[in-house]
Amino acid sequence: MVGIARYTSHRQDKGYGYAENNHPVVAQEPEDLPRGAELRWHPLRQEWNIYAAHRQNRTFKPSAANNPLAPSLPGRPVTEIPVESFELAVFDNRFTSLHFEANAVSDVADVKIRPAKGQCEVVVYGTEPDGDLNTIGQDRRRLLIAAWIDRYEALFDAGCEFVLPFENRGEDVGVTLHHPHGQIYGFDHLPPAQARAEQAFAGGYSLAESLQNLDPRLSVTEADALMAYCPPYARFPYETWIASRIARPGPWAMTETELDAFASLLGEMTRRYDAFFEQTTPYMLALHAAPRGREHFEFSAKFYPLLRGPRRLKYLASVEQHTGIFTVDVLPETAADTLRAVL
Repeated sequence: MVGIARYTSHRQDKGYGYAENNHPVVAQEPEDLPRGAELRWHPLRQEWNIYAAHRQNRTFKPSAANNPLAPSLPGRPVTEIPVESFELAVFDNRFTSLHFEANAVSDVADVKIRPAKGQCEVVVYGTEPDGDLNTIGQDRRRLLIAAWIDRYEALFDAGCEFVLPFENRGEDVGVTLHHPHGQIYGFDHLPPAQARAEQAFAGGYSLAESLQNLDPRLSVTEADALMAYCPPYARFPYETWIASRIARPGPWAMTETELDAFASLLGEMTRRYDAFFEQTTPYMLALHAAPRGREHFEFSAKFYPLLRGPRRLKYLASVEQHTGIFTVDVLPETAADTLRAVL
């Protein structure tokens, strides 16, 4: 994108903006990030899970005066972002689950354990303490996508196998910091869900082709080659995906027009959710892009709302948790029709 500048302060925080208007301030050197997280192998589920005991003490619903994602202002305590002016910032998560120098490994009989290698970052959407992907506007969304693309490149170069930008929204999802932000996890291995998807793409499945033949009842809205739709196999009520009719491994492979469309649809789906549910919709949004070097993987961004209707939470209870089989209360065709009708 033309006009985007980036700065790096002495704390290795990364700022992104349309102009050179970011002003570093004197900041205290941070404490060493915890490096004690580990992965333990689940022999029955055939998966690695993260154990990071230090996260039990992470920041929990601070007051506005103690907002760690606010800019650092002269005469006030330094926050996580040691600048007093920024448009969008990325920094290492102080309560990280993954670290490239992870070193502590427990000794538990008959359990496979290894260090939790990788990277966890926080992405702050701006200095304002309130807002969302809709209200921050198209320019800021484009800036966010530019930052995501930059972090994909940097984390792949650093050795990550899979990179997951995501946003948890709302206290019902577990959000404890209300300042608009997302996160990025860089894994040193391919998580099970993405490994299964990669196998499907390698075996010949095409998401782009499926969209070209999509039942029109499942479409919510579209822009350029991209579409927001309810997949016919959705696991959450009102789950929507954003994907392209042209196979793309990730946003780094999109044209400028496609990136504009992607940014627009991120805001549009957030707006539609809030209008339909009549509240700030709690959701889990994540970008599913190609793992490192697997360009046959096809990109999608997925919204998982935690509501099954206005003021009605969707609980992931015993059946879902113990079997992995979801019970969905709303047919995807009905969900799409409902969201499509939102003005």
